[in-house]
Amino acid sequence: MELARLDLNLLLVFHHLLREKRVSNVAAVLGMSQPAVSSALGRLRASLGDELFLRTQQGMLPTPYALQLAEPVATALGGLQQALQVRASFDPSTSERCFTLAMTDVGEMYFLPVLMDALAQSAPGVTLQVVSVTQSGLKDDMASGGVDLALGLLPQLQAGFFQQALFRQAYVCLMRQGHALSKKKRLSLKPFAQAQHVRIIAAGTGHGRVDEALEKQGLQRSFRLTVPHYVALGDVLGHSDLIATVPERFAQRVMAPFGLTTRPLPLDVEGSAIHQFWHARLHKDPGHQWLRTLVAQCFGDSGQPASASTA
Repeated sequence: MELARLDLNLLLVFHHLLREKRVSNVAAVLGMSQPAVSSALGRLRASLGDELFLRTQQGMLPTPYALQLAEPVATALGGLQQALQVRASFDPSTSERCFTLAMTDVGEMYFLPVLMDALAQSAPGVTLQVVSVTQSGLKDDMASGGVDLALGLLPQLQAGFFQQALFRQAYVCLMRQGHALSKKKRLSLKPFAQAQHVRIIAAGTGHGRVDEALEKQGLQRSFRLTVPHYVALGDVLGHSDLIATVPERFAQRVMAPFGLTTRPLPLDVEGSAIHQFWHARLHKDPGHQWLRTLVAQCFGDSGQPASASTA
């Protein structure tokens, strides 16, 4: 259809309905009545010849056509917003903006204490909302503006997103102080393989490749416990003779609280590169630029400039 025949305000309703999932929420965000939102949706359905959203118990479920429209509509609206606010500035000392960050549970343990302290000092009114990187539709949420920034080892975001390398880290063997394997400065392969291990699945991240790398080298390990995330790992290791292979910076966070220690792995495993990722629609947003700079200052050690992935 011709763009001149479409009321662009309807696209704004469409964009927020993708994010909010409920007519009542969209009405509140846009300062409209619920009947007005429903009427706008009806006109957009008629114009585009598609239902766009179906009512379910979980809210308004987008149709396949609506999902196809989601990113280009969000990008267009974001570009228009930037054009209209070209002179807008961001003052962290007075801002009350809320940023939504996506990260893993291990990311929460590593990033949030430092980040919240930094915000308290330079941006006391800025708030954060954290969501899991394992949630379905992370790419769509970032494209639509539902997620501002993603942090971690996230292979699913390598293509089509701006990214900046923050740091590289090795993987280490983590265990309680006093563990039999802690009596030596370096582990040998046989005792490491014979120990009782914890396997961390860490869905949605690239950390699972550590197990793959170890298996490719012919190492057979005995897994006494398999968990979906890192949250309880420190407590588990502190009260058992289990060991785990974990990212080095996670180990640094949990060693003191849970009485743990680390040893280098007895075989070569490639380390991981941790990045921050964002969608093009926010690349020139002043507030987002400030947030990315803050994250890089707090956690970056590579000095690499931000670059867009073309993979």
